[in-house]
Amino acid sequence: MSVLDAPVTAAAPAAPTAGLTPVFVRLKLTLLRNGLRQSSGRKAAFIVSLVFTLLLAAGQVLGLVLLRGNTHAGTVVVLLTAVVALGWAVLPLFFPSGDDTLDPTRLVMLPLRPQPLVRALLVSSMIGIGPLFTLCLVLGSVLALAHGPAGIVFAVLALPLTMLLCVALSRAVATANVRLLNSRKGRDLAVLSGLVIAVGIQFVNFGAQRLGQSGGLSALEPAGNVARWLPGASAIAAVDAASDGSYGVAVAQLLVTAAALVALVWMWQRGLVKLMTAPDGSTLAAAAPTRKESDRAGLSGLLPEGRTATVVHRSLLYIARDPKTKAAWVTALAIGAIVPLLNAFQGTGSVYFTYFACFAAGMLGMQMYNQFGQDTSAFWMVALTISSTRDAYVELRARALALLLITLPYTVLVCVATAAVLGRWQALPGALGISFALLGAMLAIGAVASALFPYSIPQEGAFKNVAPGQGGLAWISIMTGMLAAPVLAGPVIALTIWLHVADHDGALWLVIPAGIVYGASLGWAGLRIAAPRTANRLPEILAAVSKG
Repeated sequence: MSVLDAPVTAAAPAAPTAGLTPVFVRLKLTLLRNGLRQSSGRKAAFIVSLVFTLLLAAGQVLGLVLLRGNTHAGTVVVLLTAVVALGWAVLPLFFPSGDDTLDPTRLVMLPLRPQPLVRALLVSSMIGIGPLFTLCLVLGSVLALAHGPAGIVFAVLALPLTMLLCVALSRAVATANVRLLNSRKGRDLAVLSGLVIAVGIQFVNFGAQRLGQSGGLSALEPAGNVARWLPGASAIAAVDAASDGSYGVAVAQLLVTAAALVALVWMWQRGLVKLMTAPDGSTLAAAAPTRKESDRAGLSGLLPEGRTATVVHRSLLYIARDPKTKAAWVTALAIGAIVPLLNAFQGTGSVYFTYFACFAAGMLGMQMYNQFGQDTSAFWMVALTISSTRDAYVELRARALALLLITLPYTVLVCVATAAVLGRWQALPGALGISFALLGAMLAIGAVASALFPYSIPQEGAFKNVAPGQGGLAWISIMTGMLAAPVLAGPVIALTIWLHVADHDGALWLVIPAGIVYGASLGWAGLRIAAPRTANRLPEILAAVSKG
């Protein structure tokens, strides 16, 4: 169901738009309900995601409430709110999310005025798991800081202001970038933006680690003093200032967030008007004639003719040309190297630190998940060529081979680089063996998950990676694999630990062939298990991946 199917399309052009907000709220709830009705598995995934989010939010609220009275409570809460606001600005562009009611390009043909449309979109954006989690965090923040009548009054004002600013910031950024990200070159540029965001998140993570090593929260005070005057965080800081009796400072900080909210709504409204009235030059056909593609080139050209070479070539083309597939790979390659190398550069000197290099194998192994989703509705052409379990097995095996052509040399490179930075070459064999076993486990789980939990990757939305109603299914599939892969690779991990504990470092080289054989066996078993399920569930897979 799209916005064009909503009841609002029946309204005459001269009809008033005062009731637009309830229509969009009902539309949001209808989209969510219809998405859950499609299958019991999707409904179960959504419920599990909701329960997990609520439990995590409850833990966050409890932790924030326990900060009441702490000397550094204001600094911690203000910085947390600033990070949450930053997340609302960037995460919807690069992480799985999506909602047809939030895609303004679907509203171009509707007789809607800008101001009522902004109000309707703003309110409907408050419905969802993400807004619920943010509301819990903001509620816990004001509970941690509000003391006395003045603090409570400012807390009542700061709570809705912060929520509205987060949502308005997200929608304004998305609207401003929708034309850019919908173009071919723009989506390629978005890959770089996503990489910058991913790198930034890792630097925040390592900063938190260094903070823990410093032994106190006082190191956060300078950053907290700056964040107190940033929109969003300044509203929460106003609660702290009012509780301490600094009413003038509290009013000024609250006004900072209020002014930023007004500016964002104004920018969002202008962006909507421009988006829905100005022509889009990025969609014009290129004047130059198209270039005829060569049959096969690169790594796939080395393979013998047949289905395997064709599938490998197609998979490599997806990685090189499809913006969303390229973004996922670039992000995985960047983070897979950043985490172990930055940890190594911090110089703990521990031999076990080398095993952070296994993170590279885990990041790239995740690319095996949802193999058919990247085909979108074109998967029907692949489905026509699968008439038996053997065909499904060869298809999955070729896709895994295309992934291994990149992941194997990359994993070896990251492991060697990490060992070189640490100067702990004796740990390299263990890191390589565990990485090979972990990669094989993730290939196996990814093949099975692709058959059992397929989901669509919408192509028309630049900042949507999962079709509406399938977000919980995607997260459950990925998180289950991330938890199960280390368990499957447990024997190789246990062997490596035993050799270290028993001081048999000279025998660590045995972990490499053990990891190769065990990882290959896991991958083979996973493909064998996934093949019949893929062949038997082709109609369900096609329906799931074609949803977007």
